[in-house]
Amino acid sequence: MATSAERGRQVRSRLLQAAAELVAEQGWNAVSTRMVAERAGVAPGLVHYHFASLPALLTEASVQVMEAVVEGAEQGLSQARTAARALELMLADLDRYPGDDPASRLVSEAMLAAGRDEGLRTAMAGLLARFRARLGDRLAAQGVPDPHRTAAVLAAALDGMMLHRTLDPELTSTAVAPVLGRLLQDGTPGTAQEGHP
Repeated sequence: MATSAERGRQVRSRLLQAAAELVAEQGWNAVSTRMVAERAGVAPGLVHYHFASLPALLTEASVQVMEAVVEGAEQGLSQARTAARALELMLADLDRYPGDDPASRLVSEAMLAAGRDEGLRTAMAGLLARFRARLGDRLAAQGVPDPHRTAAVLAAALDGMMLHRTLDPELTSTAVAPVLGRLLQDGTPGTAQEGHP
């Protein structure tokens, strides 16, 4: 039989899952405490028992989904021995999000909401900073010029791809890789000239 702490973790997990689903389905501003509680199968009072506010719940749920997206991209970084291969793997991972999927819709909603919600903006900025730093370090190790600014541009391009696929589903890794690959080229061995790990 589950302990009280285990039941609490299960309820919290269900609330986060419900909130993420509803943001993707209904939009950030349309989600209510009652909707989340109903979707999670719990009493509305448990939302405020586990989270300081509805925006705090939506923020944590959204950041959790975005962290999973970033983790997929970071796996490409850790597996690749060249900057070009890292880019190839990150773009291939991004192809899992065609634009009409729940994660893509949630990211779009969260990006918009971050302009009005300081807590969400801070959480997303922290996640972005960690990804940019890791990408910049990888590019630096591969001899890419101005690696941290290049990482910032690449991260923005990857985010843009995810957002634009809602309008243009053909914006895939195959279409984008040659263009983004030019950002990594400096003509030295071991950077974009070498396409495999």
